[in-house]
Amino acid sequence: MQLLLIYSSFIILVLVGVLHFYWVLGGKWGIRAALPEKIEGETVFKPRWIETLIVAFGLIGVAFILLAQNNLLPFFTSNSFTKWSSIIFTFIFLLRAMGDFKYLGFTKKIKNTNFAKYDTQLYSPLCIYLGITFLSSWLF
Repeated sequence: MQLLLIYSSFIILVLVGVLHFYWVLGGKWGIRAALPEKIEGETVFKPRWIETLIVAFGLIGVAFILLAQNNLLPFFTSNSFTKWSSIIFTFIFLLRAMGDFKYLGFTKKIKNTNFAKYDTQLYSPLCIYLGITFLSSWLF
């Protein structure tokens, strides 16, 4: 069961990372649903290409940390860096799911935007899933 969590989370993180690379290269698919919106429909922020590129590399790096922590990479084994990274990512993903009490997560106040719909149905549950996966990788 734990391997299913790990491999599915790895695939999800890599795919989301690839989606960010797509956006860096000028792709538009899915971008409106990925940015938090104010009530008026204006996005809360407009990420620059360099920030999106950092997120893309970061997501793929996080995916490989997950594999390394679980000794699923032949060239890299778990160590204190992968364990502490996994602990930190557990809290990052679970806190992201909880939200900022305004635009993100299950505690958001602004709920009638395109982003809010996807956040409630997909992004926040996905963050719980990833948080549980990282939790299981250092706890067990």
